[in-house]
Amino acid sequence: MSLYGEYSHAMDPKSRIFIPTRFREELRKEEKNYFMLTIGLDKCLAFFLPSKWEELIANNMAVFKSENKAEERAFKRFFFGNAIEAELDEQGRILIPKNHKEYASLRKEVIIRGVGNKAEIWNAQSWQKYKKQTMEPAFEKFSKIFDV
Repeated sequence: MSLYGEYSHAMDPKSRIFIPTRFREELRKEEKNYFMLTIGLDKCLAFFLPSKWEELIANNMAVFKSENKAEERAFKRFFFGNAIEAELDEQGRILIPKNHKEYASLRKEVIIRGVGNKAEIWNAQSWQKYKKQTMEPAFEKFSKIFDV
């Protein structure tokens, strides 16, 4: 079960965002009605299927291990301290809490991107800027994988 693709949506005046059908179908397979939502890196939000969230915890949070224990504690506090169960309503939307909305500078236009084990919610303008400044140069570096 992975999340992929890019979707453009509008956040409504009550701070609700429509979750793409494909993502909701993956959630239904888990027989759950919520995603785990947290503050992500690069000023976006991240949401996980409950099973993927549980994998993070079940694997003793190995991906969060660091030689620098103070940094490890700080990141865990940031990541898990901002996590919530974001329940789907009948229309397939989740409510974005105020602190999450402010962190990611979410306005009306948002981009939802599936990135494998999770999906991200971006301010549409921030996504375009990130894509141009960070993603496109990185893609050039990795383009050799297509020269097989």
